[in-house]
Amino acid sequence: MLKLFEYNWQVRKDWFAWCQDVSEEDLPKKRTGGVGGILHTLFHIADVEFSWISDLQGKREFTEPFEDYANLQKVTDLSARFHEEVRPFVMSWTNEMESKELSELTSAGEPVNFKYGEIMRHVIAHEIHHIGQLSVWSREVGKAPITANLIRRGLF
Repeated sequence: MLKLFEYNWQVRKDWFAWCQDVSEEDLPKKRTGGVGGILHTLFHIADVEFSWISDLQGKREFTEPFEDYANLQKVTDLSARFHEEVRPFVMSWTNEMESKELSELTSAGEPVNFKYGEIMRHVIAHEIHHIGQLSVWSREVGKAPITANLIRRGLF
């Protein structure tokens, strides 16, 4: 599981570098599917990872709106800041943490429990899902997408 977080972090960093050559009009442009456009999706990926892992640590979630970070440098900096905060928790993962439970309330006020391992895997899958959307949108702006290959990244 740790290698998949490292994979996601590498790919996210590659996407931020990819964005350097995309016009300021194309990055925030609303697109079909996802949470909006390229920039908003990168913000969303970092936000979701940070918020879930903050929950697991008993810390406060991030609740600031995208509009406060609506440029590439701000989203890149926010993602880097979040990474510094979540990385120690991810890297200290143990098998004993798998079955710990997080209790939350649904929007209807009903209690629901999630296993820590389930949440961690959700965070991984969530980012991979959105990376696929970015890959489709990259073709719309006339650029090749970042490779999603796990191999040749030096992770294993």
